[in-house]
Amino acid sequence: MAMEETIESVGQYLFKEPDANVFAVLDGASVAGLLDKLYKLSPNFCCLFRGALSPDMAEVAPYLVQLEADTEFTRWVINQGWGNHWGIFAASDADLRRMRSHLRTFLIVYDETGRPLRFRYYDPRVLRLYLPTCNAEELATVFGPVASFTVEAADSDMLLSFQAVSGTVQQKQIPIRRA
Repeated sequence: MAMEETIESVGQYLFKEPDANVFAVLDGASVAGLLDKLYKLSPNFCCLFRGALSPDMAEVAPYLVQLEADTEFTRWVINQGWGNHWGIFAASDADLRRMRSHLRTFLIVYDETGRPLRFRYYDPRVLRLYLPTCNAEELATVFGPVASFTVEAADSDMLLSFQAVSGTVQQKQIPIRRA
C-alpha cells in the first residue's frame, strides 16, 4: 500500500466519528522540527508543560494539537510520524483547553518512595503497554473525557484503538496496510 493510502486509512479511522474532536499529543523529543511545523502550519495547539520554557526545553516538550481532517499538518503527522513513535491520538467531545487540563495530570507520577518521575505516556510504545495494566479506577482517571486513544502498534501496519468500557480496557487491532 502506498503511503498516501496509509495516510487515508489512518485518517479515516481517526475521523470516523463526525462529532468528535481529534487530538494528537506529539513528543517534541521524537519529532525534529515540531515547533517550526506548528508555527508554520498553525493548527490549534498548546504545550502540555506549564509556564515559560527555555528554548531547549520547548523543543522537546509534548504538545497537544487539535487535528482537522485532511489538512497539511494532519497529513504531515501521519505521513512522517506513523511508525516513528511521534505520539498518540485521542478522540473526545472536550475542547483543547479541557483536554490540556486532563492530559497534564499524567505528566508526573511518583515511585514507591514518593520520588516524582516524568511519565511519557504520549509515546505510543508506553501507552499501548500501560493501558492494559490499568484497573477500573485507573482507567476512569486516564480516560476522563477521552472516548478513545489510538496508537501505532509495534507493527506499524496496524493501529491499536483503546476504549474504557465498564471498567475494562477494550483494545482493537486494525490493519492499515495489506501485505
